[in-house]
Amino acid sequence: MKDADTDETTRLWDTLNAWWPAIEVFITTRVTNARTEAANTAIKHIKRTGRGYRNNEHYQARILLRSAHRARQHRLTSQGTTAKCE
Repeated sequence: MKDADTDETTRLWDTLNAWWPAIEVFITTRVTNARTEAANTAIKHIKRTGRGYRNNEHYQARILLRSAHRARQHRLTSQGTTAKCE
């Protein structure tokens, strides 16, 4: 057991203890926030590339259009079909 007493295992133990409530929720419900995290990542990416937007309404429209496109792609691929456009 002396081999298990390392910095890596201590950090792993601390991480598991910190995240255990979320892990337990996933185990019991199989619910995650993955879609929300993916949407946030997409918005961050648009923010990084969209610094040239001068009109806030255009910027918001770009975010919504991108989200709608991703949702459509997900819906089509989950049905076993593919979209005919990019």
